[in-house]
Amino acid sequence: MAEEISHKGRVLSSQDGVVKVEIISQSACSACHAAGLCSAAEAKKKEIEAFSSKSFAAGEEVNVFLRRSMGMKAVLLAYAVPLFVVLAITVALCYSGVDELVSGLAGVCGLAIWYFIVYLLRDKIARGYAFEVEKIIN
Repeated sequence: MAEEISHKGRVLSSQDGVVKVEIISQSACSACHAAGLCSAAEAKKKEIEAFSSKSFAAGEEVNVFLRRSMGMKAVLLAYAVPLFVVLAITVALCYSGVDELVSGLAGVCGLAIWYFIVYLLRDKIARGYAFEVEKIIN
């Protein structure tokens, strides 16, 4: 298993050690030979800021890397912890004799509180994700 997650991208700008890179995120079926005819294939353009001591020219093709452990951290914050929060609240309230509807609504409220906390801490969380940029050598 690779230790890094990488995407090819194109440099939009490079100033003061910050490189803005546009990557195209494609769905798994976009590589299919029938992707042009199928409405399920999709590709989205995303803009990423990476830090580099090297200088890059606008339009230059680069690889953008992120350590796999950072991807797992994102999965935990976005999916695993919220699932645990909803289940813990709902099950605890159901076993304590609270009505199922109230338990379910409390679980959803707990989920909303979790995502609000993540929103408030977004800048601190973002500092933990460091993208690296490397030139593509043809």
